[in-house]
Amino acid sequence: MIAFHVRARRDAFVLDFGARSEARALAVEGPSGAGKTTLLLALAGLAPATSVRFQIDDDVIVDTDAGCSPPPHRRRIGFIFQDARLFPHLTVADNLAFGARYAPRPIAVEAALDLVDLRGFGHRWPQSLSGGEARRVAIARALCMDPRILFLDEPFAGLDAERRSALTPYLKRLRDETTIPLILVSHDPRDIAALAQDRVGLRDGRSASVARPPLR
Repeated sequence: MIAFHVRARRDAFVLDFGARSEARALAVEGPSGAGKTTLLLALAGLAPATSVRFQIDDDVIVDTDAGCSPPPHRRRIGFIFQDARLFPHLTVADNLAFGARYAPRPIAVEAALDLVDLRGFGHRWPQSLSGGEARRVAIARALCMDPRILFLDEPFAGLDAERRSALTPYLKRLRDETTIPLILVSHDPRDIAALAQDRVGLRDGRSASVARPPLR
């Protein structure tokens, strides 16, 4: 079960949005500017918010009204950004090791690279990677931190059809072969069809009606 509610303000934009789902892969669907990335950043503690409540199964991650607001690294949220955000001055292996700094049960670097079929890439530098390889390294880095949940922010943004097709199986593997739930935000119905088991709509910072598919 994934449940959350966020209230946040950015200049004139107001986000007041919540959802609850029994799925392990929930999509938040909406156009650009709807507040999707703001939602993820607030849940992760990477952007200011008026109030946040976030729960996974029986585990309350954040409840600001109750005084529970741990720093981002204590929330154990694996965040996969649109642009991978690898540290250019660190090798692939060192990028993954950075992600594991606060993990209670860190995954070994080579084991994480195996999960995304990049064994032997530890010595490589981020600038030598293709766009799809960089996204896969970002996935491996998120896994190294032993996350409670994964956030995927427009995971296919900027990728051509070939690289999109190559990345999709790895994201499906995360969904199907691990016990880690995920929240995907996207404006692209292809992303949602490929990965989501349930979906909710977000428009202008508020809930919007969408057709919710049966859980699968």
